[in-house]
Amino acid sequence: MDFSLWQWAFLFLAAVSFGFSKTGLPGASLLAVGILPNLMPAKAATGVVLPLLMFADLFAFVVYRKHLDWRRVGRLLPWAVSGVVLGWLALGRVDDRQAARLIGAIITAMLAVHLWRRRTSSEAIAQAPAWFGPLMGLLAGFTTMVANAAGPVMVLYLLAMRLEKLEFLGVSAAFFLVINWIKAPFALQLGLINHASLALNFWLLPAVAVGALAGRWIIAHVDQRLFENLTLALSVVAALKLLLV
Repeated sequence: MDFSLWQWAFLFLAAVSFGFSKTGLPGASLLAVGILPNLMPAKAATGVVLPLLMFADLFAFVVYRKHLDWRRVGRLLPWAVSGVVLGWLALGRVDDRQAARLIGAIITAMLAVHLWRRRTSSEAIAQAPAWFGPLMGLLAGFTTMVANAAGPVMVLYLLAMRLEKLEFLGVSAAFFLVINWIKAPFALQLGLINHASLALNFWLLPAVAVGALAGRWIIAHVDQRLFENLTLALSVVAALKLLLV
């Protein structure tokens, strides 16, 4: 892949946003969502993004591993893996625009449910219907396989769980660390990850680390309420962008 100097600058900015979103504000990688499709084909971008996310997930897991409960992750994983398989099957049957709009509609529906629950109830997710967790796991797996867009789905689930911000980031990091490694063979089989994409990843990994370090610093200066409102707002923007593709 050949890029001009300004294109490299945007690539590094996108990589920084991936790291920042994993240790700082979930949803900050929305910046990269707007950059990468303008620099390369959508499917090529998917292959470039996945290894960067895997590195960022590992970084975030190391930072926040003491703040997570593996049981929360384990309850979602079987359903998420099923969603990954469904997404893998769907990739050969829908184009990029159809996939984006479908995911945007899913996230919009989940946002509506979350805002309704937030307005009418102060009870934790333990009081939610039994199908809520499995559904969110399935949707997270599907959306992450189709478009690396599971961030808003997980934001809604973890906000509903009423987690403190460090536990929120720890559970998110552990979940995506596992699910993205599970996705990798599927991406390889589809040809999304290849020698060219991995060579580009090599040059962008330092930028991911810079973003992750910046996120870790800034999260210490953001209170819980602001953290929740910012992550929710970024999820709304992500859903709108996907719907308007």
